[in-house]
Amino acid sequence: MSTTLDTLTPVARHLPALRWTGAGAVVVALGLAPLVLGGYYLHALIIAMIFLLPAHGLNLILGYTGMLSLAQGVFFGVGAYVSALLSLHFGTPFALNLVASGVIAAAIALPLGIPALRLRTYSFVMCTLGFVVIAQTVAKNWISVTRGDMGLSGVPQPKFQIGNAVLNISTIPDYYYLALVVAIVATLGFYALVRSPAGRCMVAIRDNEVLAESLGVPTWAYKLAVFMLSALFAGVGGSLYAHYMTVVSPLVFQMYYSTTVLVIVLGGGVGRVPGAVIGSLLFVALSEALRVTPELRMIIYGFVLLLLVFCFPDGLAPLLDRALERIARIRFGAKEGNSDVH
Repeated sequence: MSTTLDTLTPVARHLPALRWTGAGAVVVALGLAPLVLGGYYLHALIIAMIFLLPAHGLNLILGYTGMLSLAQGVFFGVGAYVSALLSLHFGTPFALNLVASGVIAAAIALPLGIPALRLRTYSFVMCTLGFVVIAQTVAKNWISVTRGDMGLSGVPQPKFQIGNAVLNISTIPDYYYLALVVAIVATLGFYALVRSPAGRCMVAIRDNEVLAESLGVPTWAYKLAVFMLSALFAGVGGSLYAHYMTVVSPLVFQMYYSTTVLVIVLGGGVGRVPGAVIGSLLFVALSEALRVTPELRMIIYGFVLLLLVFCFPDGLAPLLDRALERIARIRFGAKEGNSDVH
């Protein structure tokens, strides 16, 4: 028994460092991507990093609080429209639009969440689906603001001014690095949140809400706060989307966006920090990259989803964890064994 413990202890001790090393390697690889990839594949990665933000929000509410919400597409669309309207009518800078989109999406989530979170499981899911239908209808018919099906065009590309220096984000590589920075900041924020005491309370609510409440956790307040935070992530993603595509229309409220976010989270791994990252890079980037073969695009995409469901029902993040544990066991477990012999 002691031999087993001696072998496992160094593995457990070095596993976090190995995970951070792997994460750093991914960031470096993504940072070097514009040097080897063409504009089309960079576009696919940009879309993947944009959808990573609402995916983080859904992972927060589903993976760490146990509530399935189909409203991420609504808040994504709200963020896109807020950013477009502010920049077109008031000429506000990109940084302000980015923050405002997240804050306003979270503010809209507050009155929506107060009644919705009184519901349980399937009723809550149906309620969030109703939000999608309402958002589509409002966007199409509030013509004086949204211009209906014509949408809002000419959304300015991001621009940063520091003193007299002006940095225009006008090329695909420029926007790629902007999206990468925002995605990294959002992922670090997500990690800090779920590792905090508040994150542990979320997990307690997910595992046993009645027990968590009996221990003094204000479960309903936490669920409302998480619902708003998930909307904030989605709103920021919508802002990035609006300034990248430069056009926003009611199509942004399509159920397609909510289901895409759901596929990202389920495919990557629910309730795991790298889950949304893996899912967005694989499923969104793959879907965009396959546009070069429109006849086979959805067939290939469908087969990938079927393969995932049957072979990796818990998503791809657990597979990555097992691979890292195996590497740690081979590398550090062997070292510890050799030291015991000497």
